[in-house]
Amino acid sequence: MRVAVVQTSSNDDLAANLAAARSAISAAADRGAQFVALPENFAYMRREGQPIPHAQGPAGEIVRFLLEIAREKSVWLLGGTFPEEIPGDRRVYNTSLLIAPNGDEVARYRKIHLFDVDLGGAGEDCFRESEHFSAGSDVVVAETPFGGVGLSVCYDLRFPELYRAQAERGARWITVPSAFTPQTGKDHWQVLLRARAIENQAFVVAPAQCGRHCPDRASHGRSIIVDPWGIVLAQAGDRPTVIFADCDLDGLERVRRAIPALSNRRLR
Repeated sequence: MRVAVVQTSSNDDLAANLAAARSAISAAADRGAQFVALPENFAYMRREGQPIPHAQGPAGEIVRFLLEIAREKSVWLLGGTFPEEIPGDRRVYNTSLLIAPNGDEVARYRKIHLFDVDLGGAGEDCFRESEHFSAGSDVVVAETPFGGVGLSVCYDLRFPELYRAQAERGARWITVPSAFTPQTGKDHWQVLLRARAIENQAFVVAPAQCGRHCPDRASHGRSIIVDPWGIVLAQAGDRPTVIFADCDLDGLERVRRAIPALSNRRLR
């Protein structure tokens, strides 16, 4: 199965970001991708600490774009994330969608773990997602013809219990749309993604933001696709691009038969 991961460097121009996403998805489909994944905040990257201007409900512009382009290109589409309105709350959910080739929404995941950290400085070293975002609570694994797809977002990557819960629910794919910081990404991004793949014997599909989005915000990049043995099948660099990998579903089953770690567990 051919998978494509889109790496973007989004900014605060919604129309331009959607146009860039459309171009990348079209290019991926033209090269035979059946499953295309977009990164976190693909449609709008705000300055850290600023209000969220494009929060929207289930039928908002960003969601409509995702449904339409998936149907137009007949691909399974991981819709990165978008800011989902919460009635009666000034905060929003950071929400990821999985969309079928007919344009139907198959799954909706609201980011559980919020990035409230201080990396030792001010400005772009300090993050308080909980000021603008509300945490989701549901583990989401979507059923597809190519196996269960577990949905997660960025900082979730540091919480292995989420992915083990997905594996218990049948996940054979793990998706991690992200905008990892340069400070943490250089040391932690790849090693954590490979660990999640090895632990759960699943493909990991991790589309990322890259580059500098505004004077006080930048992302690590290095989008990646990892196989269930932990081998990196494809990795992006530091610029917007589309990467591809042909993922062997039979190979996943061979890994699980060879090392039955998921069934050999003693602690639950």
